[in-house]
Amino acid sequence: MKVLVSCEESQAVTIRMREKGHEAYSCDICDILPCSGGHPEWHLQQDVTELLKEHWDMMIAFPPCTHLAVSGARWFEQKRKDGRQQKSFDFFMMFANLKVPYCIENPVGIMSTIWRNPDQIIQPWQFGHGETKATCLWLNKLPLLNHTKIVKGREQKIFKMPPSPGRVKLRSKTFPGIAQAMADQWGELRR
Repeated sequence: MKVLVSCEESQAVTIRMREKGHEAYSCDICDILPCSGGHPEWHLQQDVTELLKEHWDMMIAFPPCTHLAVSGARWFEQKRKDGRQQKSFDFFMMFANLKVPYCIENPVGIMSTIWRNPDQIIQPWQFGHGETKATCLWLNKLPLLNHTKIVKGREQKIFKMPPSPGRVKLRSKTFPGIAQAMADQWGELRR
């Protein structure tokens, strides 16, 4: 399959899809960033809106959540007034309006209220990581992810990260167990 993993600079999902034999590419829209996953040959460093005009068999999208997640609710009024929240909503919906099989990932936020509830909410501890971070998945023509490894010890490490220049990037990285589950379970699907 030809798979676009949008807004993914870490290449966590892209690499695992490639290991399954798929023609997978990452693309990061946040600042048209280079990848940190070690495979720039699989990273399309360009505006994702242009890439969406191409044929893809599957899309896995991680749109920026800064203006949508409930963790930033205290700034929602200002974000509505200055248009940041609407711009983020429009960007999210660009993926939601695709006809191909897709998964859109985002933390708990306003999309459940202004669009629809997610199809599934997953946690890292369901995929081998001893952390809590509720993550919503909106799916189109893809099955729910089956949990792969339940972990008993659970902490909120990501949420408790101290402020730093790289904090946003670190908090948005896909957990390897979740990336592997996506590749194992969705990578086996054929159109």
